[in-house]
Amino acid sequence: MPDPRNTIGPPSAHRILDRRTALAQIGGAMALGCAAATLAHPTERKDHRMTWFALATRAGADGPRPVIQVGDAFHDLHEAAAAHGFSAAADDVSAIIRDWDARREPLFALARVLEGVSGAMVAPKLAAPFEPRRIFAAASNFIEHAEEMQTKLAAKADSEPYIFLKTIESVVGPDELVVVPPQVSRPDWEVELGVVLGRSGKNVAVGDAHAMIAGYTIVNDVSARDRTRRSDFPFSHDWFRGKSFDSFTPLGPVFVPRDCLGDPHAIRLGLKVNDADMQDGNTSEMIFNIYEQIAYLSTILELRAGDLIASGTPAGVGMGRGIFLKDGDVMTAWVDGIGSLRNAVSAPHLPKGA
Repeated sequence: MPDPRNTIGPPSAHRILDRRTALAQIGGAMALGCAAATLAHPTERKDHRMTWFALATRAGADGPRPVIQVGDAFHDLHEAAAAHGFSAAADDVSAIIRDWDARREPLFALARVLEGVSGAMVAPKLAAPFEPRRIFAAASNFIEHAEEMQTKLAAKADSEPYIFLKTIESVVGPDELVVVPPQVSRPDWEVELGVVLGRSGKNVAVGDAHAMIAGYTIVNDVSARDRTRRSDFPFSHDWFRGKSFDSFTPLGPVFVPRDCLGDPHAIRLGLKVNDADMQDGNTSEMIFNIYEQIAYLSTILELRAGDLIASGTPAGVGMGRGIFLKDGDVMTAWVDGIGSLRNAVSAPHLPKGA
């Protein structure tokens, strides 16, 4: 894997035990079924030899260009595909994801050809890897995060995932500024595994949800904590106002196909602010696993290829710590097997940070 954080080990045994106890207290027996669900849904077609690769979008003076990363090497996707007979698979990353079933096998074949080949690009400047069709986000989906936010959860057997929408316009890419508007005084961070859908589906069974996934990326669900609560209406929460300011959804740096990441419920993820570790969790800690989230959403509307689900954040957000982002702070969100997503904060009306 190209990212050194892939060598980080699993969570400690006592943390897993504590999670099992906490989930049992909220009726979370089903939430421990992630591993079983994953084993029940192996990849539909196993490649003879798996090659890790990712898709990205390079930002350049000549406009955005799709890139394929194989190991540590970056290649222009159109040029590499044409050179090796896979031109039909090349397109911008958004179009590829929306046609994933047709593009998947040729892209894996191209990645195998490029394995070990030096890339022509050195540390290309990347934009957001693709434009999501819609952005869904799961709230309070890690028990420790719910506790730090003082969220009282019903028993899982008596509840459903809590999903809200974020605007497409809130997306920014790697190294782009998160601009905090003057009316926001308590901006916060939330690292999340972004689940990218590659198929359409309505009323999808939990057991069929794995096949809906094209791949994964990193999402930082930046949140204005002082704008998610209201006292001027009888409705106490305003998720739209607190979550969808322009630039409040850093996304990237790459899109990694589903089969390159393995079990999505055993992935370590975290976030640093400047040099301080703030979040360090594992997707095994989810209350509603990814397949349950997909199934639930599909009962409300038809899911589409290109939809993005931010699947929840672990403990360690600023609200739980009583600290918030400052002007000049740098957030670095990371997910094992994907990489790191770095974004600085511009908030001239707030105290100076880094």
